[in-house]
Parts: sequence; structure tokens; C-alpha cells
Amino acid sequence: MHERTLIVYPDPRLLAQAVAARTLLTLNEVLGTPGRDRADIAVTGGTDGTAILESMASSALLDIVDWSRVHVWWGDERFVAADSDERNDRAARAALFDALIAEGRMGDAQIHAMPADDRSAEARAHATAHDDGEALEHAAARYQQELLHELGEAAAMDLMMFGVGPDGHFASLFPGRPQLGLDGDDVLVTGVQDSPKPPPLRLTMTVPMIARSARVWMCGSRPGKAEAMAHTFLRMRDTAFPGSFADATQEVLWICDRDSAARIRQRQ
Repeated sequence: MHERTLIVYPDPRLLAQAVAARTLLTLNEVLGTPGRDRADIAVTGGTDGTAILESMASSALLDIVDWSRVHVWWGDERFVAADSDERNDRAARAALFDALIAEGRMGDAQIHAMPADDRSAEARAHATAHDDGEALEHAAARYQQELLHELGEAAAMDLMMFGVGPDGHFASLFPGRPQLGLDGDDVLVTGVQDSPKPPPLRLTMTVPMIARSARVWMCGSRPGKAEAMAHTFLRMRDTAFPGSFADATQEVLWICDRDSAARIRQRQ
């Protein structure tokens, strides 16, 4: 696994601002690489993920990025109706991307949202586990095909950002769930039927797909994340703490505030 680096900021506000600036500088660097015509980033939801996108929107560095060449993906998503407020992509678009599209700096086709559950409310309410499994399988296959169509057989992100759950999960890869054990290059996106965190139906990129990324950043703040950040940073591929599987080809960062990094520093 790639060597991990810990970066600590004083509080959640400064963490969000710093990660926002780092993201914009990284996108500009990728786009400035000879021969590169695009940059692909997978963003995350949650309190920290949304705060980072909001900080990007207000950053003085926003204009250094040629947004017409940036493609946005998600490492995981809640499999709910497209208009549900539980969707990570709705929060991300509201925080940053809708404004860039409205200004003509991005095209809507550059936003690669994971498929929503397009079944009727009645169909969802009466669905069996088999029905849900089929719907998830179809949606995961669609997103994987989109990845391969856009990026080729070696599809990879330039940057993936994740939050870390209090149970040590990242993306929608949870302790004790079989999705964490998918280790082949043939399944890049999979469904989750039994998420211990609501809602129960989700889509997620797999560990092998995540590990293809050039850069993976694990972001977390506040005291409630301290144990999870420590376990995931200090352990390697421990199935009890899925975040410990996070890997990349160039850079793996754990980006914390003081409170969430406290246990790491005590145990190093």
C-alpha cells in the first residue's frame, strides 16, 4: 500500500478551506500536465464533504481551474429517488456545480451522478430483497459502463475524496459487509442492500477501483471521528475498519482537524 500522510488543521472551518484550496491547486496541476485534456474527481457527501465544496465556491483560487475540462464523479451514493434530499449529488450541485453550470463554465454532461432509483414510490414500497438487488445490480452496471466509456478499461480518478464514518467506513463500504471483499478488477461499482447507516440501499465504488486513483484523501473532523480516524490511519486492510483499505497510486492523505486527529497522535 502507498505510504500515508497525516495533515492536521486547527478546526473544521480551516480544514474545509485548506482542502478546498488543495483541491483547486491539484485540479489546476493535473490540467497543466502535458497531454492531459481533462481531470476527473470523485467527491463525497456529508458535513465535511459539503463544507469543502462550499469553500471551493468561495475560494479566491476557484478561477485558476478550467472547469470546462473537469469531470465530477461520486465514490458512493444513496440509492433513492432522484429528487430526494438524501442524494449526495444534490448537495454537491447546490454547493458548487450548479453555479458553475449556470455560468457556462461547465456542461451538465460533465457531472456523472450515480443512477437514482427510478422505480415508482409504490414499486419501492412493495419491493422484495430480490427486486432491490436487481435494481442495484442494473444501476451499478450502468455506472461502471459510464466509467469505462469515459475513461477506458483502465478507468481511474485523478482525485477521490472520502469522509470516514464513526464505524470506520468509507464510501459505502461497511464493516462486515461483503462489498469490502470484492478484490477483482472486473467489478468497479457494486450495490449495497443492507447498509447499517440509512438509507439501506446504496451504490459504491469498490476497493480496487478506489485504489486505481492517483490521489485519495480521507477527510474528517470533530471529536466523534477521532477513534475512526485513528483506526483507519494506523491499520492496514483491517476488515473491521474499511477505511484502512484506502489506497492510491501517488498520494494517500488523512486530513483531520485537531479533535479528530487526537487519537492518532496519542498512539503513534
